[in-house]
Amino acid sequence: MESVLGCGVRVPLILLLMAVSSSVYGHFIVEKSSFKILSPISLRANHDAAIGNFGVPDYGGILLGSLVYSEKQPSGCDPFDGDKPFKSKSSRPNILLVDRGGCYFAQKVWNGQQAGAAAVIVADSMDEPLITMDSPEASGNADAYVEKIDIPSALIEKSVGDSLRRALKKGGDEVLVELDWRESMPHPDQRVEYELWTNSNDECGTRCDEQMNFVKNFKGHAQILERGGYTLFTPHYITWYCPQAFILTRQCKSQCINKGRYCAPDPEQDFGEGYEGKDVVFENLRQLCVHRVANESNRSWVWWDYVTDFHIRCSMEQKRYSKECAEDVMKSLDLPIEKIKKCMGDPEADTDNEVLRREQELQVGRGSRSDVTILPTLVINGVQYRGKLERTAVLKSLCAGFKETTEPAVCLSGDIETNECLERNGGCWQDAQSNVTACKDTFRGRVCECPVVEGVQYHGNGYTSCEAHGPGRCKINNGGCWLETRAGKTFSACSESQISGCACPPGFRSDGQSCVDIDECKERSACQCDGCSCKNTWGGYDCKCKGSRIYIQQHDTCIERSGSKFGWFLTLVILAAVAGLGLAGYIFYKYRLRSYMDAEIMAIMSQYMPLDSQHSQEVVHAEGQPLRGGNTVV
Repeated sequence: MESVLGCGVRVPLILLLMAVSSSVYGHFIVEKSSFKILSPISLRANHDAAIGNFGVPDYGGILLGSLVYSEKQPSGCDPFDGDKPFKSKSSRPNILLVDRGGCYFAQKVWNGQQAGAAAVIVADSMDEPLITMDSPEASGNADAYVEKIDIPSALIEKSVGDSLRRALKKGGDEVLVELDWRESMPHPDQRVEYELWTNSNDECGTRCDEQMNFVKNFKGHAQILERGGYTLFTPHYITWYCPQAFILTRQCKSQCINKGRYCAPDPEQDFGEGYEGKDVVFENLRQLCVHRVANESNRSWVWWDYVTDFHIRCSMEQKRYSKECAEDVMKSLDLPIEKIKKCMGDPEADTDNEVLRREQELQVGRGSRSDVTILPTLVINGVQYRGKLERTAVLKSLCAGFKETTEPAVCLSGDIETNECLERNGGCWQDAQSNVTACKDTFRGRVCECPVVEGVQYHGNGYTSCEAHGPGRCKINNGGCWLETRAGKTFSACSESQISGCACPPGFRSDGQSCVDIDECKERSACQCDGCSCKNTWGGYDCKCKGSRIYIQQHDTCIERSGSKFGWFLTLVILAAVAGLGLAGYIFYKYRLRSYMDAEIMAIMSQYMPLDSQHSQEVVHAEGQPLRGGNTVV
């Protein structure tokens, strides 16, 4: 008695309905985690493990534990004795190994959880490819515990299980194993794409209750992620079709629309009373169009509001599951009813419905995704989610789908993950003085990556070193360089003219992380002129000359004060002489220019004035010099 997903199609088909995706061989993908044996060394190896489709797989995380096994209860089908029947050789969590067979997989895991196990590993009893363990379809006894399972589980191959049992029976070294889900969920970029295959039928038992509770509880997270652009969500609905030969039968007419093309099972599985399967198809189609139309106006998250409100206001139990109630809900959410009607098309027409036809095509598995054959089914980044459809568990799996360091804040809350940077700074580089660290918390753990602070990029390996680069670096903890102030004087080894590195300023020497004053006097590197006296200071020196002489630092020499005064006097005399010569030159230039201009003017005038034979025209220069015949006399 087991529930297996992967060896058959488990869908709620009744009477003449056939899944459009059914074929001789379905497309099933077994979602896997990594199962690693760490000890004993003789068994150290990596193996695949099929993730159970119940409980809570730790997507994005790892679990290291001590393997335990009960010789008295090898199958795990009965409760284990005592609160903590398994005692490991260390403080590590217990991971329980059980044999396949005898009862439901979920029953084994539930009993293991009750015995304090952190995870349950089921060893296959046959040499075959891995299969997916599923929860029971419908069982009053199972319903009482399946939803309470909150630990992960996995199935391993028979040969691996045999080796582990022999090692445990032999005793000696502790058998250490590790379950690793870090690569079970693809995480290619900063946006997660996910889809939920669901149903508007609210009278189909435990599965329907599970999916509606999930929609209501997850709505808040879903809308925040969608509004922020972190996720892209798409709802889907499974439909079936009626074979051509049975289209005119009562069963197909009551359960299908568009002449048998799109069908759903009768909610009560009784054709004589209550709602019909085609009522479910109508509402499924309406909900698809609500999302499609809302998405056109960038309000795709309204789907969550509509589905939640419809379930509350228009349930089958209240006998309000109808078109009229649906339109009331759409009005309250300001949804364009006419657009949605147009999207739905004519359900009585003998033609394909573009929306539902697309849904049937998408039911067929492609690439890394299996056929969708059960409800509900959650697909994240193209991979089918395995585990309990519960708010926190699903949020964790979505968070595992983000590329590291791109997760939204909700993924880094204490309820979802542990901040590894809080303990020993995650083993990363840190400048405690300026509170700058290379440790970045992510959902999958921590990464050591040199940060950007106030526009300044740090470079390094992130583990042992990070160094500020570029303009402005000296403003942040002085670029990590030496800085000291004494008696009002400050010296720094950080220079804004350099994009990186530290160099001691003049008067100091060392590596720039620390700088030591140079004693120029003791080292005789300055103040070596005749008669000079040298006194060392922090960052420099004082040099004094004998008598009234003045010290010139650039030339390391002394000069006489009187010589200095004579030099200034000589300079002034030279400047005065130069100024006098300049003035004289200007006056001479001005006189010559004016004489030249007057002569040119007279020459031009003489060309237009006739000369009398008895009287010559004389023009007297302003200085009294006569000019004749238009010739200039200077």
